[in-house]
Amino acid sequence: MKRIVFMGTPDFSVPILESLMQTEHELVLVVTQPDRPKGRKKIITAPPVKETAEKYDIPVLQPKKLKDEYKKILAYEPDIIITAAYGQILPKELLDTPEFGCINVHASLLPELRGGAPIHYAILEGKQETGITIMYMAEKLDAGDIIAQETVSIAASDHVGTLHDKLSQTGASLLTGTLPDIFSGEIAPVSQDESLATFAFNIKRDQEKIDWHNAHNDIYNHIRGLHPWPVAFTIHDGNVMKIWWGEMDDNTYQGTPGEIVQIIDNEAFVVVCGNQKGIRITEIQPAGKKRMTVKQYLQGSPDRIKTGTVMGD
Repeated sequence: MKRIVFMGTPDFSVPILESLMQTEHELVLVVTQPDRPKGRKKIITAPPVKETAEKYDIPVLQPKKLKDEYKKILAYEPDIIITAAYGQILPKELLDTPEFGCINVHASLLPELRGGAPIHYAILEGKQETGITIMYMAEKLDAGDIIAQETVSIAASDHVGTLHDKLSQTGASLLTGTLPDIFSGEIAPVSQDESLATFAFNIKRDQEKIDWHNAHNDIYNHIRGLHPWPVAFTIHDGNVMKIWWGEMDDNTYQGTPGEIVQIIDNEAFVVVCGNQKGIRITEIQPAGKKRMTVKQYLQGSPDRIKTGTVMGD
């Protein structure tokens, strides 16, 4: 029986943590990010991993700066440290100490999509598949040797939320299936090909804005690649309007990119894109209001969506 320290923070990490509880090994400590304000009311909220660990009476450590408190982790004498979307860089002292090293569960097929937003970028880039990589951690971002990988297909209807759940479950099963070989020494790690490395850095605000000059399939990927967080947006009547959901419309339309060219049964409106195809918008969030369907919005404000209006700057 090995002593495991698990480090993770968001919902993605929870099934992976729970899968470790089902093994024969001892989960001696969970390390996660500090509680933070959440929502409009800024209520101090514990990370999902902390809530799960406390439910099972596992000790929890929440260092603000890992480099200042790593000795507290080493005091638990871990045989291995396992991370999954933890959110801080591990200092060299942590990487070097456990007998079986530090391994990470990463949500892409490395060396593709290194960084903090691989699920978003897999959809933003229109990929048809991605996957999970179990890897040894190195001081360079997501550059360690690969232990195991499993491919996950991306459906045309998938968004970040659905793909997140697929990958989280895959990560949990691949990790527990790989641990016996790690502990027995029956693995042959493979170095990453640096020439194939791509990056998926955290999404910035300016990346959330829709460019209606792009092709309709790219805009569809943009919308689903930011759903349900942080959500794509455009400008309508001088105000930000979040676009929660839309679908591709393969009809050909005349009009300026961003122009509303059709309202369909008061349930959706079509915006023309740069390739003269459309996006049928079905769910929005106008400035200062809650998320709603287009039908709900038109019932309350029937004159706010008009054909001929151009969305965007």
